[in-house]
Amino acid sequence: MADISIDSIAERYDVAVIGSGAAGLGAAIFAALEGARVLLIERTEYIGGTSALSGGTVWAPGTETGRAANPDDSREKVSAFLDSAVGNFGNRDMREAFLDAAPEAIATLQARTQVQFRPYPRHPDYEWDHPNATLNGRAIEPVPFDTRAMGAARNMIRPPIPEFTVLGGMNIDRVDIGHLLNRYKSPASFLHVARIVTRYMRDRALHGRHTRVVMGGALVARLLASALDLGVDILRSTEVTALTETGGEVTGLRLRAGGKDRAVPVDGGVILATGGFGRSASRRAAYLPDTLPAESPSAPGHTGTMHDLAFGLGATYGQGNDQSAFWAPCSTRRRADGSTAVFPHFVLDRSKPGTVCVDLKGRRFVNETISYHAFGKAMLAGGPDTAGAWIVTDAPTLAKFGLGMVHPGGENPKPHVADGYLIEAQTLDELAAKTGTDPRALAASIADINAAAEKGEDTSFGRGGSPYQRNNGDPTVAPNPTLGRIATAPFYAVRLQPADIGTAQGLRGDTHARLLRDDDSVIGGLYAVGNDLHSIMGGTYPGPGITLGPGLVFGAIAGRHAAARSHQEKGQTRAA
Repeated sequence: MADISIDSIAERYDVAVIGSGAAGLGAAIFAALEGARVLLIERTEYIGGTSALSGGTVWAPGTETGRAANPDDSREKVSAFLDSAVGNFGNRDMREAFLDAAPEAIATLQARTQVQFRPYPRHPDYEWDHPNATLNGRAIEPVPFDTRAMGAARNMIRPPIPEFTVLGGMNIDRVDIGHLLNRYKSPASFLHVARIVTRYMRDRALHGRHTRVVMGGALVARLLASALDLGVDILRSTEVTALTETGGEVTGLRLRAGGKDRAVPVDGGVILATGGFGRSASRRAAYLPDTLPAESPSAPGHTGTMHDLAFGLGATYGQGNDQSAFWAPCSTRRRADGSTAVFPHFVLDRSKPGTVCVDLKGRRFVNETISYHAFGKAMLAGGPDTAGAWIVTDAPTLAKFGLGMVHPGGENPKPHVADGYLIEAQTLDELAAKTGTDPRALAASIADINAAAEKGEDTSFGRGGSPYQRNNGDPTVAPNPTLGRIATAPFYAVRLQPADIGTAQGLRGDTHARLLRDDDSVIGGLYAVGNDLHSIMGGTYPGPGITLGPGLVFGAIAGRHAAARSHQEKGQTRAA
């Protein structure tokens, strides 16, 4: 069917999936591909969860798509890399199950659904201190998608973070950003920008929004279109109030929507894909650092409610993670409508030449070009002085690369200065006074980064010391593309704070994604994928897309297993 109401759901289903991010949509699709009748339940009005807001990168080693960029990679190299980067923080059997299943799962999506991926020429692993890290091939990204053929169903997709768009709603990806920055330098870039802007303006006039979606939006749109093609029933704005069991196995669930309740029998299994517990106040207090602010750029649906229901059936949380969540430095700004924008500083500014990050006293405290997870981890580990931080730049760098929500390419900074998001000062002493930092410490930090820029080497923190770090710099700057002087007034700063972008602490499962009790017995008919499943990376973040990749692959594993279980149940019933 398609988008349905609680009044029109079927009498029973083979598989029910709770949550509609990439992992949940993937589970629904793979169950449907096996012939199962599938119900997908989403508690919010939009499909896609945090996946729709993400960069959409999928870390899935060994795929044909990835081998097009890196034919020399191997399963042995990937395993060795993960064994070193993750170590004892993660369950090796779960990682190996993921690596076993990833190539075929991605190939099936590309052959039998509308999901399509492409390699990116340089998309390095994050952790280069470990053997067998690669420049490319393991991380693949969704091809931009034209949602016009979806009709009104496109409006089901969670809209992007507004600050990630330009011109009031135009979706852009890393390819577009490169052309935008070079639009007046390259005829090819000028034509590219002209094409996408013309398309956007036409879409706004005809459809009210940009119908070309990119990154996480493209991944979710492709998955949603595929789920609709396969006849998955989709029920939005609906809560699951109970999991029903018979003989210790899950046999159905109870739903509530629009003041109505409905019991739904499920023959094969219920798959939890609700995104973890990042929006649960009680679990944040129990599992996340006390100093972590409440603001997060993640979607609102992952309240941890389904974890409570799973615990009632004997499920447990996994143990031994390095971190309980995945982190990123973020900045916040009050929007005109009164809501708060939370902007993750992934790669667009921290690694660019002409920037530096300092703690609340004005001192450099970290290599600015490490991954966002590692940067957030350093903020959380540094005590009161790094509970917040400042990213600092000067006028030429701001004009070229932007800073946080100030877009690159020369956006007028005055509105951002007026509302207090962007701090502007004519001297470093004035900037120190406005940011509350020590003027001597701030001046020393600027002197340090300027000296590093002159030498092309950051002897203090090793900025730009790996291929991953240099990849996020400015390729026109040599010898170190991440280093540049901060010297031309006015000077600018944006306040950073650590934020969670997804939980790593999750429900303990086996290699089929079935949930386990304390005694390691299986809770029949109950699965978890995505951030509901305990991180197979042990709360480490070795490369781009290490949440979406395992989410999709374990979605495939769980969806197929639940579908097979349903077929088996039906066969036994017919035989009886």
